[in-house]
Amino acid sequence: MQRRTFERLAWAFLAYLVGVILFGAWVRITHSGAGCGNHWPTCNGTVLPLDPSLETAIEFTHRVTSGLCGVFGAVFVAAAWRIYGRGPVLAGAALTLLFVVFEGLVGAGLVLGELVEDDASVARAVVIAIHLANTLLLTASAAVTAWCAGGRPAPAFRSLAASSFGPALLLIVAASMTGAVTALGDTLFPTQSTLGPGLFDKVRGDLGAANHFLVRLRAVHPVVAILTAGWLAKLTAPLAFSLNRGAQRTWARWAFTAVVAEVCLGLLNIALAAPGWLQLAHLLVAQALWVCLLLTGVAAQGGASEAAIAGPDLHDRAVGQAGA
Repeated sequence: MQRRTFERLAWAFLAYLVGVILFGAWVRITHSGAGCGNHWPTCNGTVLPLDPSLETAIEFTHRVTSGLCGVFGAVFVAAAWRIYGRGPVLAGAALTLLFVVFEGLVGAGLVLGELVEDDASVARAVVIAIHLANTLLLTASAAVTAWCAGGRPAPAFRSLAASSFGPALLLIVAASMTGAVTALGDTLFPTQSTLGPGLFDKVRGDLGAANHFLVRLRAVHPVVAILTAGWLAKLTAPLAFSLNRGAQRTWARWAFTAVVAEVCLGLLNIALAAPGWLQLAHLLVAQALWVCLLLTGVAAQGGASEAAIAGPDLHDRAVGQAGA
């Protein structure tokens, strides 16, 4: 009963982390990063801001929800130690807490370095990309913790990296990091909605040497995203529509669906000049795609392990699906 409860709460914690990540994007979209000034961990020099502006309320709320991630993470480490002892669940919970702490430090660096609001420096672009990469590691560790909490075998990350899932996951990281920089550019240098032939003229105009580097970099993310989507569709489609039942096919179907949805949302972002609500939807599906693809690979490993017990022929077919 304790393990079942822990597993359910672990999945809920993963959902909460994604919600906090989306709220962080909303802070950027609303230019509220300087809502508490350059003070951290206090807000404008006080613990609790009185009569705050809208920007201060947004930034302070984000800090509170982010701080709760650390509290929940610490509780999960203690609960994992008590319920499971040493093992993959405890290791996953500890890694999740570590990435939560690093996430907070990166956020503090943005505030203290005044890399917020209308800052358009190279330093902010780099930190934003690192920030996004850390969120992927954070949600990955939380997802693996929840996976192992259900009594499933722990993933062999070296084997996962050596399989076809390794490059696919790296492509998602690259697409997400370039997407974070593009989203920053869309926030600081908004454009008008463009459809039809005028879209290509806008892209050519963005690439002009006189433009800010964030504007010129807008063309990078769509290219990386299209290449990533093609790779992921080729990887997940055979698994999603295979006759084999089980966790691998379920997660593969979710991953394939997320790929299609992400491409559609990306095209809408370009056509509609990336409104805030659409940026949030794009980020949400990107996080879902990341988790679903990771768990597809982990489930494929589990299928190969079960096949090894069942017999060599079945084992060879399972290994072929997982890595070849």
